[in-house]
Amino acid sequence: MTPRLFLSPPHMSGREQEYIAQAFESNYVAPLGPMVEKFEQSIRDCTAAPNALALSSATAAIHLALRVLGIGEGDVVLASSFTFIGSVAPILYQNATPFFIDSDLHSWNLDPDLLEQAIAASPKKPKALILTHLYGQCADLQRIARICDEHGIYLIEDAAESLGALCGGRQSGTMGIFGVYSFNGNKILTTSGGGMLVSPHKELIEKARFFATQARDDAPHYEHTDYGYNYRMSNILAAIGVAQMEVLEERIAARRQIFQWYREALEGIGEISFMPELPGSRGNRWLTTLTFGYADPEKVRLALEEYNIESRPLWKPMHLQPLFRDALRVENGTSAQLFARGICLPSGTQMKHEDVMRVAGIVKKALA
Repeated sequence: MTPRLFLSPPHMSGREQEYIAQAFESNYVAPLGPMVEKFEQSIRDCTAAPNALALSSATAAIHLALRVLGIGEGDVVLASSFTFIGSVAPILYQNATPFFIDSDLHSWNLDPDLLEQAIAASPKKPKALILTHLYGQCADLQRIARICDEHGIYLIEDAAESLGALCGGRQSGTMGIFGVYSFNGNKILTTSGGGMLVSPHKELIEKARFFATQARDDAPHYEHTDYGYNYRMSNILAAIGVAQMEVLEERIAARRQIFQWYREALEGIGEISFMPELPGSRGNRWLTTLTFGYADPEKVRLALEEYNIESRPLWKPMHLQPLFRDALRVENGTSAQLFARGICLPSGTQMKHEDVMRVAGIVKKALA
């Protein structure tokens, strides 16, 4: 059998070992150290976000954002429904109430019209919105940010999948009060595990930093007037991130090229529709995703698996998850239909044209 073709495997830049060696030589192998500071600086330089905080995961970053904003028991937090559970689980950590909002067909992301409906229907004024930029594609950010501003709602951008994506020339994750990036093993860049919290407000990042380091007060001993978390990134993982950030634009170009190859190979098939990209935006095309008009995507997934090729369904919407069966929601059926009809194809940046053509050929065969 040919080697497994993974959905989105890590792709090292070649300089990771060099930076890891520097970290070992400095003996900063525990959390924090010079590489953490260098990694944070690379994110600031790339995104133009003035403040950045390296953390253990993007979920930890969202949790800190909610905590810093004072969101707690009984508060309503709006959220994209068509997303990964790590985006919304922190709402439960804070004993707040999630209110899920369905997608539109123009972007597959949160529907701004439904956002306004949710605000009007909420049992109390929502305090925040966690907006996911799905599969590396930007939501209608300008309009959504304007709605949040009009209603005094904190905007937290879940840009875990969309590092390097642009909306109106600005980096995703930089228009809200907080933005969040992920460096999990399957993301466009990886530190094996990790996240980043950014904000235009230094005082909020410093508060998040305090909570992320066990809320230790300024004293020579361990003094605590509040509780916190062990959420900081290690210096070793940050060294990997420094090397990864040096090739971000190359990785985005490769993912977009892979998407284009798939589209050229499959767009002539009438029942296939690819995830759209909003005008005025540039997604990073983290994953190439599409939907079928008639075919069962599970049949296609199993056909690919027979050839040792990994693919997966689109996210199952949060409002359809058993955990959230009784949660507040406004829905229009879009994300449920996308989940039922969609699939993610292998999109790793080391794929060659012939790899894409092989996957496309199996998809065509399965549809035939």
